Amino acid sequence: MLSVSERGDKMRSIKTKITFLTVGAIVVAITIATVFGISSIRDLGNSNSEKMLSMLCETGEKNLERYFESMEQSVAMVSSFAEADLDTIDLSRLRDHVDRTKNLFNKIAENTNGVLTYYYRIDPEVSKDVEGFWYIDVDGKGFAQHKVTDITQYDTTDSSQLVWYTVPKNLGKSVWLSPYVTDNLDVLVLSYNVPVYKDKTFVGVVGIELDYTTMADQVNNIKLFDNGYAFINDDKGNIIYHPRIDVSKLTDENKPKVPEGLLGDKTNVRYTFEGVEKLGAWKKLSNGMRLNVTVPVSEITGNWRSLINKIIIVAGVLLGLAVLFTMRFAEQITKPLRRLTEAAKQVDEGNYDVELDHQGSDEVAVLSHTFKQLIAHQKEYINELNDLNRKLKDDNLTLEAATIRDSLTGVKNRFALRRDYEKYVGRDVHIMMLDIDDFKRVNDTYGHSIGDYLLKKTGDTLTDLFGAEHSYRYGGDEFVVIYPDISEEDFTRLVGDMGERLEEIYLEDKKLPVYFSAGYVFGKDLLHDDLRLMIRQADELLYKAKGSGKSTFFGEKYDRDAALSIKKKTEEAFRHG
Repeated sequence: MLSVSERGDKMRSIKTKITFLTVGAIVVAITIATVFGISSIRDLGNSNSEKMLSMLCETGEKNLERYFESMEQSVAMVSSFAEADLDTIDLSRLRDHVDRTKNLFNKIAENTNGVLTYYYRIDPEVSKDVEGFWYIDVDGKGFAQHKVTDITQYDTTDSSQLVWYTVPKNLGKSVWLSPYVTDNLDVLVLSYNVPVYKDKTFVGVVGIELDYTTMADQVNNIKLFDNGYAFINDDKGNIIYHPRIDVSKLTDENKPKVPEGLLGDKTNVRYTFEGVEKLGAWKKLSNGMRLNVTVPVSEITGNWRSLINKIIIVAGVLLGLAVLFTMRFAEQITKPLRRLTEAAKQVDEGNYDVELDHQGSDEVAVLSHTFKQLIAHQKEYINELNDLNRKLKDDNLTLEAATIRDSLTGVKNRFALRRDYEKYVGRDVHIMMLDIDDFKRVNDTYGHSIGDYLLKKTGDTLTDLFGAEHSYRYGGDEFVVIYPDISEEDFTRLVGDMGERLEEIYLEDKKLPVYFSAGYVFGKDLLHDDLRLMIRQADELLYKAKGSGKSTFFGEKYDRDAALSIKKKTEEAFRHG
């Protein structure tokens, strides 16, 4: 029989075993949990850091792309207008063409942020008298005309000289140029340039030069942690802009190169620069440049390393606690972590309206609070981007309205007519060509102000009767109406009403002795080229009406063969002078 002391020792031995087993189980469980938690937090921290860096880089890339695209759209709009305008004239009227292009460019440049200069330079081989124009705004007080560069002093076949002109001319396409010091102004700029052609003959270059500091401001807005920053390089690895390096004061020989890791195909890269390990992400811009966002790895890993250290300390404390208390305490820790993990998954799926109600000052609370702040900042940034998108859309609509309306009469112009062709394809339409008889005599007799008044009254009449969406100024004193889905009887009635109203134009209670002639054609289920042929047929009827007397209106059904014959005769007459 065991003695009391022996039974006590045995009991103590069992209690020790239970204690050791319990403690061992707790140690194993906590160790496994700690190791798993450390691994998960490390992987999640690295993954989220890379995602955050990529997201920041992508957001910066979108901002820069919108900025560069707005420049490209502005220059493309001017170049399209210039080429379309050149198609309507011969080169003897080049000076008028340059003036029209200048008026459009003035409006566009005033509404485009960051423009330092804009220009349209005519090739001296096309015209020695008409040079083009160059406007600058170096002091922020508005654009002023500047003397254009004398191109005849350069070899335009050498793309290393006068790059804004020679590169697009020799390449034959639009091009972004790396930063250079602009002629005569001694200012560092970026530029986007588009060559202009008439019948495949090079006429000149349209372009915009951007203030280098404007792009720098865009890049400087991209920040992450304390020492993260963004920079831009070209496709050869040359740094274009760096917030900590004044690239403009360096020569090509001593300009630093982008670290090799950032020139590969991987979008997230770890590399070492000046002895500091860094994590970088990059996005390629549409103009060939690369936007890079980089941050020291120590700053990225600092938060989750701190969290891991605290978890280890908590795990050590938990070893001295009872199993029940440990389980309850573990539940208190894991519950908010599960909520935080679920919140992270929802954010990853695009849902930013997550609730994290964990309160306190422990590690999980700090992480939850930090995570909520990150979500709030991200939502705010997305809202700002949406506001910018809406503003850009409104600005584009304003620019579009300015390019499709004739400034004198208020009706649509010829550019709008070409754009609207598609909406009339496949429909029944009436097309009318109208002009003012002896308009030159009106200008010579009464003055150009009366002529302008007469053109405006004509535009108002067409708008009232046929609608602003169907009325166009074709050029000079000629107008076009394209009216879809109307019977011949109703259209003829509208033409009659038009004739009566046009014959009753008064100026200060005095009727103007002005007459109009028109020709109109109607056709069904039209193809795209039929619309152009109908305009030719209507134009032929207009001149037939003018030859038959004043205020005469002729109309007939569309005849494709007849219209093709008219086109052929016109083209032959043009070729033979």
